[in-house]
Amino acid sequence: MKILTAAKINLSLDVTGRLDNGYHLIESVFQTVGIYDEITVDLAENGINISCELPESFAKSDPIPCDERNIAYKAAKLLFETAGITSDCRIHIKKGIPSQAGMGGGSTDAAAVLYCLNKLTGERFNSAELAVMGKKLGADVPFFFTGGTAYVGGIGEEIASLPEWSGRTLVIAKGTEGVSTGEAYARIDALSEPLHPDTQGLVQAIKVSPDEAHCFFGNLFEQAVQLEEVFSLKRSMLAEGAASALITGSGSAVFGYFTDTEAAEKCAAKLSEQGYFAQVCETVSNSFITIR
Repeated sequence: MKILTAAKINLSLDVTGRLDNGYHLIESVFQTVGIYDEITVDLAENGINISCELPESFAKSDPIPCDERNIAYKAAKLLFETAGITSDCRIHIKKGIPSQAGMGGGSTDAAAVLYCLNKLTGERFNSAELAVMGKKLGADVPFFFTGGTAYVGGIGEEIASLPEWSGRTLVIAKGTEGVSTGEAYARIDALSEPLHPDTQGLVQAIKVSPDEAHCFFGNLFEQAVQLEEVFSLKRSMLAEGAASALITGSGSAVFGYFTDTEAAEKCAAKLSEQGYFAQVCETVSNSFITIR
């Protein structure tokens, strides 16, 4: 089975507290976007085998382990164990989503593997059960079984679909710098007087005035993740006509929301010329596109 599995961005992301076990409470609006990894899964023999294919532009800045450390491997092992079946598989990951970018590249791969293996082994689980399984792999994994536009709370397990905000034009760009999630959250914890984004205002805007939703975009991590590339990308996007520009997740990718597709394409071309990963895409309503 071969599918495309979508990246996500955070239209808003706030950290509202920290539990005794170290997990952080968030309040966010997630959105799937049309930048994809391609996942091929075959039932096979001789264990769980992972292979990875990276664009040349990713190879230096985004090393990906193609062994049991890969979250896709862990997803396959978890599904087989949960289903109580003895099976093996081959998984090929063709990356289109940059890593350490706050775009859920690993999480969407894990969700895709659960989705594909569930299909290939007789559909033992529904989407809700796959989401519960995915939570064991990472906080962002369950969202990809919902996709589209969704409010996400708690430690990522509270997911409520919102009216679709699909078909909106974005430029997504990332430089060579990356931020580990652990380091980013440590910086959040160190903030003394953080300015919290209005996530509930964004939720309401998406429901009643979606064309104005960008006025409520916000990400607390912008106050903690001090990367010059991030600020440079934001300045460039706004100068090229973006209605709003924001870091996504705790990583280092930046998205700009454009109402003019031609301006978006011009912006992406300029950023690409400067050596950044830069791509025009749209917000999309589903995580998975089946190829075969």
